[in-house]
Amino acid sequence: MPGLDPAGYLPALAELLRALPLAPLDPGTPDRSLRSKLEALDDAAFGGRVADRGLADACRAGLWLAFNFLDESHTISQGLHTAEGSYWHALMHRREPDFWNSKHWFRQVGAHPIFEPLRDEAARLAASGPGEADFLTRQAAWDPFAFVDLCEENYGEKAPCHLLCRQVQRAEWALLFGYCYQHTKT
Repeated sequence: MPGLDPAGYLPALAELLRALPLAPLDPGTPDRSLRSKLEALDDAAFGGRVADRGLADACRAGLWLAFNFLDESHTISQGLHTAEGSYWHALMHRREPDFWNSKHWFRQVGAHPIFEPLRDEAARLAASGPGEADFLTRQAAWDPFAFVDLCEENYGEKAPCHLLCRQVQRAEWALLFGYCYQHTKT
């Protein structure tokens, strides 16, 4: 998966990343067995000295979201007044589902550095997927609003692009998490 190799992370994060599920498009059910591990994520999980606390908190928001704790993720992301905080906020609302609000937060993100690799990965995934999402193979630039629409159209598990949307969502999560983690130290 792009941007996510658990071996490149310290043990507390690596353990969570190895357990990372393919998140649903909906709120899902919180994995209560991991709550104490998520609550214990401190600066040591990021290597001790964190240069950018906001990005470490963005990683925490992403991890809470990954294991379906939407309220906890929301509490953190709405307190981050950065592109990354807005991005996690948008992802949480897309899963809620509150598609209009997700788009509102994507407008706050602007163009993000993960958009280009995400466009490439979405095109790769869509190339072997259902034809209803073939626009993903032709995008000149990543369009988060079009992807929100695609997720809304394929929200039900029997929808033709449901699995593809979940796979692209996971790639998006991994790229954003990797970006946030990498920049906690700079």
